[in-house]
Amino acid sequence: MKQQAPKGTQDLLPEVTLNWQYVERTFEDLCKLYGYEEIRIPTFEHSEVFQRGVGETTDVVQKEMYTFEDKGGRSLTLRPEGTAGVVRAYVENGMGSKPSPQRLFYVITAFRYENVQKGRYREFHQMGVEAFGAKGPHIDAEVLAMLDHYFEELGLKDYALHINSIGCPNCRAQYREALLAYLRPKKDQLCQDCQNRMEENPLRVLDCKEKSCQDVTKDAPLILDYLDEECRDHFDTLKGLLDDMGISYKVDPRIVRGLDYYTKTVFEFVSENVGTQGTICGGGRYDGLVEALGGPSTPGIGFAMGEERLLMELEAQGLVKAHSLETTLYIANLNDAAHAEAQALAQALRRRGISVQYDLMDRSLRAQMKYAGKNNMDYILVLGEDELARGKAMLRSLVDRDKEEVEVDLHNIDALAEILAED
Repeated sequence: MKQQAPKGTQDLLPEVTLNWQYVERTFEDLCKLYGYEEIRIPTFEHSEVFQRGVGETTDVVQKEMYTFEDKGGRSLTLRPEGTAGVVRAYVENGMGSKPSPQRLFYVITAFRYENVQKGRYREFHQMGVEAFGAKGPHIDAEVLAMLDHYFEELGLKDYALHINSIGCPNCRAQYREALLAYLRPKKDQLCQDCQNRMEENPLRVLDCKEKSCQDVTKDAPLILDYLDEECRDHFDTLKGLLDDMGISYKVDPRIVRGLDYYTKTVFEFVSENVGTQGTICGGGRYDGLVEALGGPSTPGIGFAMGEERLLMELEAQGLVKAHSLETTLYIANLNDAAHAEAQALAQALRRRGISVQYDLMDRSLRAQMKYAGKNNMDYILVLGEDELARGKAMLRSLVDRDKEEVEVDLHNIDALAEILAED
């Protein structure tokens, strides 16, 4: 029987992984520019990390986690997101003793048992950052500026930043009662999930994607009307900082995010091209999460974006280019002597940082040319008897057909490498 990948997973073949490398490398470079350092966390954690960190009433914990018991009888869970694991690592490794703010970034795979659809998989990829120790709105603004900068680097257009504040626990206690008073008479109009979780966590109803629930909540009280003075000042200052940096935004009171750990600032970058929900990145502040996972009271903020959705958006805008990030050279060889020379030349250039391939299949020149074209090589160098006798060959561009051929000295490897490196 022919084996297939499990439902909700996918193979990423070489012709597409170049695009994944591009968005990841661009993200990593930008993170370092803003002072973020990479952290790598386990693929699975003790289930309690997500139960306490993500929240018992969330869909993630109640419906979507891959949880199993190991041979020692311990309950473990494949990570459904990155933040809780990073916070656990921050606490366990005493990172709070280091100078604040601590800025961390990650590139991970995550797992959720979801309804599979375009851009939504059960094994998916996330890029994210977490910053610990800064309680003021300036770090919020910097994180949003960083994301805007990242999308600009990718050439992304037609996206919008939506922001909201969901206040602190004190704000939400008052808002919770007002929201419940509004929802209870309309309970029968809500979906079954929202009916079940309404009393435990009524803010989850605002996050529901069912049209019936969205219709019910369109006239619901707004959390912004219940912010205390500190939370209101935080949000107003954030808006002013974004204005000062020229970053456009829309205040969207419906944004509450789907995880329980958020406080104050929450945000999403949205687009019309990635499906019904339109979110390509989301995040917010979580000032109580470090303490919930056993650490000292420590403010934090972060975001995560799904790479699948981001690449869908880039493709929709015609920004996906399946090409190597490095200049590539193909050396075509026409006989045994040329084959040996090609191998030696390739190895010398590789040691100088140039990506090189040459024929290993004893193909004709025509077949080699075809291979080089199909594999998106940037340049080709043909070696035959004449080239070996003269010690010179013509370097031809396969990307720009109008570009003039350049005669290169086969014995001057440094000069050839320099020409290729300049591209």
